[in-house]
Amino acid sequence: MNMNRSVRLNRNFRFVLVLSVIATLSLVLAACGQSPKPSTATGNNNGTAAGQNQSPSGNNAAAPQDEVHEEPQDETQEEIDPVKEQLQQLTLEEKVGQMILAGVQGTALDEQAKRMIADQKIGGIIFYANNVTTLQGTAAFVKSIKEANQQNPVPILMSVDQEGGKVSRMPEAVESIPSNRKVGKTNDTKLAEKMGALLARQIKLAGFNVDFAPVLDINSNPKNPVIGDRSFGTTADLVTRMGIAEMKGLRSEGVIPVVKHFPGHGDTSIDSHLDLPVVNKSEKQLAELEWIPFQAAVKQQAEAVMVAHILFPKLDPNYPASLSKVIIGDHLRGKFKYDGVVITDDLSMGAISKNYPLNKAAIATVQAGSDILLVAHSYESAKTIFDTLISAVKSGKIKESRIDESVYRILALKQHFKLSDDQEATGDVKQLNADIRSWRKQVDAR
Repeated sequence: MNMNRSVRLNRNFRFVLVLSVIATLSLVLAACGQSPKPSTATGNNNGTAAGQNQSPSGNNAAAPQDEVHEEPQDETQEEIDPVKEQLQQLTLEEKVGQMILAGVQGTALDEQAKRMIADQKIGGIIFYANNVTTLQGTAAFVKSIKEANQQNPVPILMSVDQEGGKVSRMPEAVESIPSNRKVGKTNDTKLAEKMGALLARQIKLAGFNVDFAPVLDINSNPKNPVIGDRSFGTTADLVTRMGIAEMKGLRSEGVIPVVKHFPGHGDTSIDSHLDLPVVNKSEKQLAELEWIPFQAAVKQQAEAVMVAHILFPKLDPNYPASLSKVIIGDHLRGKFKYDGVVITDDLSMGAISKNYPLNKAAIATVQAGSDILLVAHSYESAKTIFDTLISAVKSGKIKESRIDESVYRILALKQHFKLSDDQEATGDVKQLNADIRSWRKQVDAR
């Protein structure tokens, strides 16, 4: 081999060696992802999403090596909860106030009522017959309460018992609606739903937003002194169908319905306004009759349930339903899986006042699972409940988280119905009266 050929071979060797090094380096860089080939497949078998290296413009160009990528948004991130936000802004006093629904005196807003609204920050008011005058006067009274409440952070519930029949709070200028029993005899759910809508339109004339109706009690005891024709009838099937229809009618007009009186007031022989009724029925017996309409209402997303002052010793020998953790907590909340608002019947009624001190009753019903404590006819009683619950939380007897549970439900209900203290009385009384008369003719014809 001569020298010139040797030099050429060495040069060729060095050239090949350089090419080999370059090729090897390219393979290494490619393996490290420096110059990836973008995928155009719509899917693959290694779990890698197709097209993940596409540029924001949608083409398949590789992203520059020094490009800064934002972290992907967590699609499972919890959405903002407006109810929780509102709850977190309330003081303990404002939260406890939401759990009280009180009565007022007279036919116009007095100084005591103003102080109750300002100091106890109550969440709702109930009107009775002695609070009602003319339609215009009643509407003005309701409006004045809403105006007084505007200093508080949550709109107020304005409630009334407007069932039809003998339980009616509307002035004479408004046409009457017959009893549930009369409507029940038609066996027509369309008429019952229309009844609910008409009841709602009646109370909206005065600015109310809550109706303590429908009655879901089954009139199974002919000696019952308090239910009677307030019930749609004597069978669970009829009461369920007609009561649920009425509830839907009320709801359709933007009024909050409150079904009552759980677990069932139809088989009592004592008026709970006067003393404590006792019903010696087992859970099985209640499930076969009294509970059927309420279970149906829960399935239909009942907004609120009123619990009665009745002792069921075979379920709870110590407390009436309205104060019973067994009945409210274990059955209504537990077995029925009800997570709506629970309201007590009036805690100033004889069934409670003759047997339980008000402060102890207030603590017991909250511990049992009630959300709103109804107490009528006394400003002092509302203050007693307010002070009792505040003290119970501060002493640790009731956890503030328990208060929060109830207030969350109350706020959710108010937000769902878009309540506002700016809402005024609405409706045309002449048109409503004409509609009631037309509907009554259909009821009478059946």
